[in-house]
Amino acid sequence: MLFDPWNPDFVASPYGAYDVLRREAPVSYYEPTGQWLIARHADVNALLRDRRLGRSYLHVATHEEFGRTPEPEFQEPFWRVIRAGMLDVEPPVHTRLRRLVSKAFTPRMVESLRPQVRAIARGLVDAYVDKGGGDLIAEVAEPLPVTVIAEMLGIPESDRHLLRPWSSDICGMYELNPTPEVQHTAVRAASEFSAYLSDLAAARRRAPGDDLISALTQVEELTEDELVGTCVLLLNAGHEATVNVTGNGWWALFRNPAELERLRHDRSLLPTAVEELMRWDTPLQMFERWVLEDIEVHGVRIPRGSEVALLFGSANRDPAVFADPDRLDVGRADNPHISFGAGIHFCLGAPLARIELIESFGALLDRSVTLELTEEPAWKPGYVIRGLRALELTATG
Repeated sequence: MLFDPWNPDFVASPYGAYDVLRREAPVSYYEPTGQWLIARHADVNALLRDRRLGRSYLHVATHEEFGRTPEPEFQEPFWRVIRAGMLDVEPPVHTRLRRLVSKAFTPRMVESLRPQVRAIARGLVDAYVDKGGGDLIAEVAEPLPVTVIAEMLGIPESDRHLLRPWSSDICGMYELNPTPEVQHTAVRAASEFSAYLSDLAAARRRAPGDDLISALTQVEELTEDELVGTCVLLLNAGHEATVNVTGNGWWALFRNPAELERLRHDRSLLPTAVEELMRWDTPLQMFERWVLEDIEVHGVRIPRGSEVALLFGSANRDPAVFADPDRLDVGRADNPHISFGAGIHFCLGAPLARIELIESFGALLDRSVTLELTEEPAWKPGYVIRGLRALELTATG
């Protein structure tokens, strides 16, 4: 099957197409999206670190100067929020924002959260197993990271049900050629999320608490838009990938029962298993970059103004880097997957995501004697952020 990101069969299993791309067309132009597809691990890894590319180009040129059509006016509220967060800006703004936020994600700070993460995970898993199972994604995978990041930021418990729908709607804009309906939904969600966070930040300025939003309101060099954009990014990135690694990961283990049994009998494999599950069925299949200066990849000239699509899912199955890459191996020791990215935009929350995943998988293995699929899961239609609609299981303790 050729690269076809709107085809449900491709979304369900893109890896055969990636094999062909890596062998025959490691750098290829994809007309439907106007992007250069980059399929091999070495190239993806190098371009993530190459400062001739950026997540944005607006720090060096206008849309018109870059040969691009400006976004339609109705999208302005969406991009005002997104471009105020660190993911979609470049140095020196990115450097300043990351420095401010990284203080909350030092290894010591993150490790101190482990007991809290473990307690939340076990509480969710206990409730799930006690009722005999259900949709693992809705009942365990989603609430765990949402609860953790919401508590870090200081989002009131009564409002947390709003976060996942807002995040999902916002992330729809990152899919390839989103429909007008998806675009308008993303704009609405960004506007509502922004207004909510502005009100919450105003309340924390008046009465600070022991939370990250309160701390950010005290930082004079942070603008209101940057505070809101940073919180939106932390909430979205703080759970979107973790949810999909959990769903995709358990589905991978059910399709590889021998590896599930290895994990059941040896919990010391949990750290390597989590890394392998992120590699084997990557939740973020594609990450895009703008070409700020002409580059050349495998003899192919990619001019300034182009957009490259770095195929994380393909890079993570590259046989030049991973022995027997299509085999799931929960004990794989040498695993330089790039699911968290690389370079200056490497995922700030990677250490926290790893703790959440280890505690979540561990709690389910510890608490359940049996976990069985009740029906084969279906994939969501999105390709860039790739995950299951639901994962219905029966569970007995």
